Amino acid sequence: MPRSQISRKLVKLTRQLQMLQQSPPLARGAPSGTEASLQRKAGILPSLEDLLFYTIAEGQEKIPAHKFTTALKSTGLRTGDPRLKECMEMLKVTLKTTSDGALDRHLFKKCVQSNIVLLTQAFRKKFVIPDFQSFCGHIDDLYENAKNLSGGQVADYIPQLARFSPDLWSVALCTVDGQRHTVGDTKVPFCLQSCVKPLKYAIAVHDHGTEYVHRFIGKEPSGLRFNKLFLNEDDKPHNPMVNAGAIVCTSLIKVMNFMNKLAGNEYVGFSNATFQSERESGDRNFAIGYYLKEKKCFPEGTDMTSILDFYFQLCSIEVTCESASVMAATLANGGFCPITGERVLSPEAVRNTLSLMHSCGMYDFSGQFAFHVGLPAKSGVAGGILLVVPNVMGIMCWSPPLDKLGNSVRGIQFCTDLVSLFNFHNYDNLRHFAKKHDPRREGGDQRVKSVINLLFAAYTGDVSALRRFALSSMDMEQRDYDSRTALHVAAAEGHAEVVRFLLEACKVNPVPKDRWGNTPMDEAVHFGHHDVVTILKDYHNQYSPQDTAVEKQSAEKNLDGML
Repeated sequence: MPRSQISRKLVKLTRQLQMLQQSPPLARGAPSGTEASLQRKAGILPSLEDLLFYTIAEGQEKIPAHKFTTALKSTGLRTGDPRLKECMEMLKVTLKTTSDGALDRHLFKKCVQSNIVLLTQAFRKKFVIPDFQSFCGHIDDLYENAKNLSGGQVADYIPQLARFSPDLWSVALCTVDGQRHTVGDTKVPFCLQSCVKPLKYAIAVHDHGTEYVHRFIGKEPSGLRFNKLFLNEDDKPHNPMVNAGAIVCTSLIKVMNFMNKLAGNEYVGFSNATFQSERESGDRNFAIGYYLKEKKCFPEGTDMTSILDFYFQLCSIEVTCESASVMAATLANGGFCPITGERVLSPEAVRNTLSLMHSCGMYDFSGQFAFHVGLPAKSGVAGGILLVVPNVMGIMCWSPPLDKLGNSVRGIQFCTDLVSLFNFHNYDNLRHFAKKHDPRREGGDQRVKSVINLLFAAYTGDVSALRRFALSSMDMEQRDYDSRTALHVAAAEGHAEVVRFLLEACKVNPVPKDRWGNTPMDEAVHFGHHDVVTILKDYHNQYSPQDTAVEKQSAEKNLDGML
């Protein structure tokens, strides 16, 4: 292609960018005089704090505090996240010293430095759900779809449960990286009821080990109602998810401290009214308890009536959708609470719990749920469904109206719709399976946008945008349909700072060839950009593809090591 057509081609590229971008264009022109001065002072690759500042500031010299917190929330992190405590406290103190409520680079660095690792991961889109805002939009749509359902009945065999409005409906999620999203009545407390069963089983295995726990409880689905007076052929409860198994499991544990840790110290309460209501209407469970005692199902020395009281108390533990989603996320995260980083459960306990939730967690609907949804879950008669997407997130759905099998009508609909849209089903990742969204990856259209954004930033000399791209782990050697790189474009336009940044900070190949065999040096020579030619010559003389690959790997390793 004649070089005279390059400008027209870049104009076309600009139009494509404007058509594809849903948000305001990233490019803001060349850096300001102050910013350029800061670049020279900080060097080509500044500290992580500087990179974070440039990412959020978008070419401005100060960041308004509200802009920082808004940008933070867009990643899924909350300002109340305990991991960001130091940052938020320093931000409050610092804002008292400013007249305009904005942070310059120095003040910003002071605020974020104690939590820079987590913040950099967030803004580099290194969390499990990179495009969190888009994902939350889908979750909100699924929520609204289920909200329209009107079937089911609120449980009334425990009088206290009958008080809840059938219109209550909420969904909360917490990813394994602590990204949070809530929609609906997520701050209303409700009792866990049977949703506590997998949690207390996990605590029992954590405390005593698998072998000891299963001396008293089986591992198989019963095929019977959850409250049947029936044991397996070894005279044990079938599994910990039915009432008999849960009552025996209760005799093995100390629980409240664990519940608080599972929820990352978020709301965990107790409803004494529900406990009394449970006890007064618990004839069936008393019958199960005496049957278990007759069959010698409890550990030696167990006081059965005290254990039944404790069982009712555990069912009466209160949570909100928000705190329960953290409990589910702790299971999804292999036993580590995502928002405190504390190891709460052993890997053995988590594995066993998820296995039993998958096969036995949804009453008589467990087989259907495993088939259609394919995820570990546990429902309760208060209307909750504790759902785990292993290695991704935990979700709590809550809506009191139940179907004939005792599961939340809206909750079942939400879970079914979730795996219809996203490839979260346990077997969705089999090769050649039907196409679904994978929120853990960037889509193809995002990759197209990525190339266009990169080349457009190089064309306009926008070093700030390029820093953001490098920070988010973008491939800085991406090529357009003519095999031209950002280095080609920057060299043709004479943007020396961009060329230096790409070569020194990003370790890009200095001699890539486009489809006509032209290198960035050819472009710089043709358009008479002598300063760019000088920079490129130094790298041409030293260049070895193997050495550059090693340097690049080393640079990436160092950056990842810091994270």
